[in-house]
Amino acid sequence: VELTKEIVLSDSSNAVAIRYTLRGENARLEVRPFAAMRDFHHLRNANEPHRMTFETCKGGAVVQDRVSTLPLLHLASGDGDFHDEAQWWYRFRYRVEVSRGMEGFEDLYTPGLFRFDLADGDTCQLTASLDEPVQLAFAATVERRRNRLLELAGALPDEADETQKRLAAATDTFIVRRSRPEGPPLSTILAGYHWFADWGRDAFISLPGLLLATGRFEQAREVFRTFAGRIDGGLIPSRFDDYSEAAHYNSIDASLWFIIAAERYLAATGDAAFWRDLLGPASRAILNAYREGTRFDIHCGADGLLSGGSPGTQLTWMDVALGEEVVTPRHGKAVEVNALWYSAHRILAERYAGVDDGLAGHFAERASLIGPALAKAFWNDSEKCLYDCISQAGPDASLRPNQIFAVSLPHSALPREQQEAVLAKVRDSLLTPMGLRTLSPDDPRYRPRYGGSWESRDRSYHQGTVWAWLMGAFIEAHLKVHASDRSAVREARKWLEAFDDHLRQAGLGFVSEIFDGDAPHHPRGCIAQAWSVAEVLRAKKLVDEAEVAL
Repeated sequence: VELTKEIVLSDSSNAVAIRYTLRGENARLEVRPFAAMRDFHHLRNANEPHRMTFETCKGGAVVQDRVSTLPLLHLASGDGDFHDEAQWWYRFRYRVEVSRGMEGFEDLYTPGLFRFDLADGDTCQLTASLDEPVQLAFAATVERRRNRLLELAGALPDEADETQKRLAAATDTFIVRRSRPEGPPLSTILAGYHWFADWGRDAFISLPGLLLATGRFEQAREVFRTFAGRIDGGLIPSRFDDYSEAAHYNSIDASLWFIIAAERYLAATGDAAFWRDLLGPASRAILNAYREGTRFDIHCGADGLLSGGSPGTQLTWMDVALGEEVVTPRHGKAVEVNALWYSAHRILAERYAGVDDGLAGHFAERASLIGPALAKAFWNDSEKCLYDCISQAGPDASLRPNQIFAVSLPHSALPREQQEAVLAKVRDSLLTPMGLRTLSPDDPRYRPRYGGSWESRDRSYHQGTVWAWLMGAFIEAHLKVHASDRSAVREARKWLEAFDDHLRQAGLGFVSEIFDGDAPHHPRGCIAQAWSVAEVLRAKKLVDEAEVAL
């Protein structure tokens, strides 16, 4: 006999249905469901305090842990018989967790099994749901999901290739609803699967590619509201708590990415009312708080540049810490933070021109101070590129990809010759088929592989590991510097080709979080990362637009 298995999630994602189809001789199929009944950060151990139990119901069973507040698990089928046979099965081995140096063995509880007597061509279905029993119509759910993905792919321009359409379909996975104490749930963006929740920095780097490129402007507005409603001292939340509605703050750049995303939203929609009512006031509040000084010693210096943090903090996206040790210290004046700082001021100067000339003049004056200071302070004349960070100890000449944002963002403070030099340095030392390395291979601290124990992985995370999301900024910078060069557009398209094959390599249809620094650049980390999908999609769209413009 041949048995096929298909799985579909409900539209609300609180139920899953598994459908089996038999080909060949008549056969009895026994399906035993296992219940972990825990959150995604932990594993179940049969010896830990619990009261796992079940009750039979029509067509199946209801499973719960009576010492927890977790939802009930409903298991049901209208095609077979449930036989109660409660058991614990021990030591399930999760090989990926084990390979990552994590706890990788779990005990699972099963209330019993379902029996199905099938003839050739017969199908049967088992449905599992949280909170309430669900009767999931398998074929109708599949059809709705297929139509939804086709709708997302169809939102792209006609010149979009197959990879762009697949990435557009993938975007829906990251858009979820977050409950709020002050009102109804709003859309937010999960940073990655399997273990990231909604992070502010990731959300606003991802928003243009996930939502603007696919025409979901109402959901984009909801994401802005989700985070803008929790601005505190100019800081948008770095992340929301996994177990409550509390917001956590630990980022210098997430608020500035909010302003960049706001500008891209306005450019895509022309929605002046939303800018007037929310985006503009929030952006002004961020820049004013940063200039006056806010938590984590984030402040504007006499030279106009933005500084923040201390040797014990990690406020930029290179934020790994092992206990008290910051693996990639970047306190002080970080290059991409000041590129964002400058661009944000230019954006507000432009957006308020003709609306509030006093505000426009204020932000233009600030930008005229920040721009020359950035170009002077960060220029490494001996290497013809930008310093990565400037602290009280002096400039950090580590060759990292962060300098590319001084070219790629909507406004650059660098003269053209410096933009060209930065682009060339990043291309020659950091570019790979899967994104940009986080450190030059010539640096003695460079780590060519990401893997091993938790500590080994954390020490590699920003010390050479390739990040796919950086490809968006690199392609954008390349196209800006070579705007009228047809061969440069072809070159940019070629640099993105490796992602066509990658969609079949890790999380099917998705782009991974990170890759090894050395070839063959094996995918690592999350199998589906929001800003990886978003920025590769946006980069491909930029290439198409550049080609059309020639």
